[in-house]
This record gives sequence, C-alpha cells and structure tokens, in this order.
Amino acid sequence: MAAQRSNILSDKIYSQIDHWIAQYPQDRKQSAVIPALHIVQDFNGGYLTNELMDAVAEYLEMSPISVYEVATFYSMFELDPVGHHKICVCTNISCQLCNSDQVVAHLKKRLGISFDETTENQRFTLKEVECLGACGGAPVMAVGNVYYENLTPEKIDQILESLK
Repeated sequence: MAAQRSNILSDKIYSQIDHWIAQYPQDRKQSAVIPALHIVQDFNGGYLTNELMDAVAEYLEMSPISVYEVATFYSMFELDPVGHHKICVCTNISCQLCNSDQVVAHLKKRLGISFDETTENQRFTLKEVECLGACGGAPVMAVGNVYYENLTPEKIDQILESLK
C-alpha cells in the first residue's frame, strides 16, 4: 500500500522524508518520524502544527497521536511559533555547576524575556533544555544548530550582537 500524500507538503518535502525512510527497513518507515518532523518544522518556519503532524502521520502510516507524542516529548520540536533565533540554554547539572544560572539571568535581562517567550520583534525565543550533550564546555547554549560553550555574559553579548 502506497503512503498517502497530503497537499499541505510539497514534493520536495516528501523527497527529503523519503531519503530518511530509505535508511530503515521497509516495514519500519515510522522510524523516520524524528527526521520527518525536523524537515516539516524547518519548512514551516520553526514550529509544527497539528495539520503538519497529521500529514507526517499519514505519510509514515502512523496514528496521529503517535506523532504528537514524539513532537511533545522532545524539546527540539516546537508547537508554537518561535523567534528567528531560538536560543536553547542547558540548565542540567554540569552547566549548573559552571554558572548556567548566571547565563540564564544575563540572557533574560538582556532579551527582556523569560523561558518559553519570544522578544517583541520576533528575533529571539529563549528555551530551557535539559541537556545539550556538551558538558565539557559548560555552560552551553545552542542557537539553531550552532553550539556556544564556556559562556560568560561578555561572550553572550558578542554572540547576540553577531546574530542581528
């Protein structure tokens, strides 16, 4: 049985998802759900809608709730619009021991927002994440796919200025 295609996604998006489906055994196409959600989220400007998740579910022949469970479990998926730059700050124990509290306080003050908020100009969204897997460079934050390690208030200011 061929997978159903929703009109909401382009052929280019389906082609990118097909690349990931091909990485798994033929009867395990649902294993491509995480890369499929990344592709669709990027296509939609950084967040997922129910309609987009339903299209992924239909294409991967999964129940919609199974796709929703993945999208809500992982912090890399957003269900609401985010700013142009999504800043993810690790607050786990390694970063905390290396002054991530100071990093968080500086970011909140500098941006004028708290976690899960977006600046008025839609430039930045601030997110707290459990772990970025870069404990050796703590404290750490990621902006998009770029990691910044050994953060200080001065270094954060330089990074923010470079993103404008």
